[in-house]
Amino acid sequence: MGSAEEDYNFVFKVVLIGESGVGKTNLLSRFTRNEFNHDSRTTIGVEFSTRTILVGDAVVKAQIWDTAGLERYRAITSAYYRGAVGALVVFDITKHQTYDVVDRWLKELYDHAEASIVVMLVGNKTDLAQAREVPMEEAKMFADNNGLLFVETSALDSTNVEEAFETILKEIFYKVQKQKQRSSQSNTVSLASESPASTAPVQAERRPCCVPL
Repeated sequence: MGSAEEDYNFVFKVVLIGESGVGKTNLLSRFTRNEFNHDSRTTIGVEFSTRTILVGDAVVKAQIWDTAGLERYRAITSAYYRGAVGALVVFDITKHQTYDVVDRWLKELYDHAEASIVVMLVGNKTDLAQAREVPMEEAKMFADNNGLLFVETSALDSTNVEEAFETILKEIFYKVQKQKQRSSQSNTVSLASESPASTAPVQAERRPCCVPL
């Protein structure tokens, strides 16, 4: 049991936010369990699932939180933004009203999360392209103007689901690495890449800091 817990270097908390019914729960289940529930009921409260992936030479455990989209539960879910290093703001491409409130979700996110959080805008349900109400170009422009990553997905047929989560996790990982490089300049502990002669001891010291003992 102990070895299973030690099988990763980083844990990244990522929250899924957006209106009820946009497909957040199915995006979560598709990525973490490769499942899709056609009878997906509205999520009440908050649940999370995990999946471990390889990013570069590091093993990253993604802890994906599914926050309920219903207005009456927003007060509960706001606490779960704390500690998040990534967020997927999801809307339904067939319902423009779910896209219209993305601004509000972003405001709530930035009110509760760290300013450095990595955010991706996700247009879900591309399998219903014939009923599209939100042009991809419009959403992409909004994302670009607001410094967000952007992708369109389908939890039903798996289109871009892996890519969405892997992209945001890689972006978080690279941001963490840059922060470590900056902090190492004013620290006694150097990164292995900056001090080749001490590669072995540095890695030996770093291992316990990233993995629960």
